[in-house]
Parts: sequence; structure tokens; C-alpha cells
Amino acid sequence: MQRPGRPAPVAVALDAPDLDTAARWAALVTPHVSTVKIGLELYLRYGPDVVATVRGASGVEVFLDLKLHDIPATVAGAARAVSRLRPEILTVHAAGGTDMIRAAVDAAAPGTCVAAVTVLTSMGAGDLAALGMPGSVSDVVRRMAVLAVAAGARGLVCSPHEVAAVRAEVGPDVVLITPGVRPAGADQHDQARVATPEEAFRAGADLLVIGRPITRAPDPGAAAAAVAASLRRAVSGSVPR
Repeated sequence: MQRPGRPAPVAVALDAPDLDTAARWAALVTPHVSTVKIGLELYLRYGPDVVATVRGASGVEVFLDLKLHDIPATVAGAARAVSRLRPEILTVHAAGGTDMIRAAVDAAAPGTCVAAVTVLTSMGAGDLAALGMPGSVSDVVRRMAVLAVAAGARGLVCSPHEVAAVRAEVGPDVVLITPGVRPAGADQHDQARVATPEEAFRAGADLLVIGRPITRAPDPGAAAAAVAASLRRAVSGSVPR
């Protein structure tokens, strides 16, 4: 829940073409949001130094969204390799299974929340059917969520459409992270399952991932401030969770 005077529970996705742009975006949004997200492309292009560059002196939390997915020993090695960077959040794919998730949790730095990605927000029911995964998107997400938490994951990544159902399955102590968040009127881009920040928050999300609606705005800082203000209004009109 957002507290007065605290940055909004938003992770701005720094999907930038270069490191200077990523650092500039981070500096502009940091007064308004709690977290910045570094994805696979930026990390592979610039390496571990990208974390210190975007974190800067602000102390903003870093969400290292690498979506690790391999055999347990390899994922453990990768999680151990990035542990010196002290990311607040590190993602793995829930589809990697119990042993892989547990290996990541055991190898991650103390204080790092290993968050399991359930079903990518770009995917719909037809995609899952083509992969031979039975049930609705919500069913698949809930099954993966339960498996990941049992394996030790402290966070889950799911779309706003599944947040309420996942919260009911895993309880109040697991951090629910929701990509596919778009302010009203924003382009949906490649996301299939989306909601507004207010809708995602009210459904039970703890951290909202927002990228292009903020970073591609004429003034990313102003766009981040507008999202933060909308969440403050949502908090003031809701019952505390």
C-alpha cells in the first residue's frame, strides 16, 4: 500500500536504446516512483555496471528482470553471479519448476526477492493452448503461482487480470508484481492482458510495472508524477489492505 510522502509502488521499465537514456529516465522518475526495472536487453548490452548507473545516489530500488530459465545449477550460478549487485527483485520463470526456483532462492543475495513470472502478459489463451497447457489463463497462472511460492519464491509476476485470484491462493505475504499496466487511454502495445494503475492496485497488486506510457512521454518525470497522483487518489478512496 502506498503511504503519504512515499514514492508510488511503481517499477518504471527502463527499456532504453542506450545507457545514457536509461540513466536520464531513472533520474527523472525516481522522485515519484519506488523502483526502476532493468530488463534483459539493457543488461546484456551494458553488463552489471548498468545497475549502479541507474541506481545512482538516489537509493531507488532495482528490479533486475532477467527471467532466468534453465537447469537448476545454471540458474543458481546466474543468481549467485548477480548477487553482488544487490537487486531488490530478481525474476525467474515459474515454468522452470520447483527445483529451479528453489535453486535461485538459495543462491540469491540476502534481501533479494526472487519473483517467479507466471504467464507473460503478451500471451493469451490461444498461446497457452498451442503450448499444450490445459485450462484458462487464470488457471495456469494460479497453478504456477502456488508451485512457485511452495518452492520459496517471495514474489510473483502476473497480469492485473489474475491478481485477485492469485492473492486468494497465496495469501497476503507474497509480493504481487503486475506488468501490463497502462494509464487510461494509453496504447496497449504488445500486452494482451492489461489494466489501469488504479484497477491493478485495487485488485491487490503490490508493485505496478509501467514502461512506455512513462518513458515515451514528452516529460517522463511528469508522466510518473501523474501516475503517482492517480494512485494516491486510489489509496484515499480504498480500504487499507
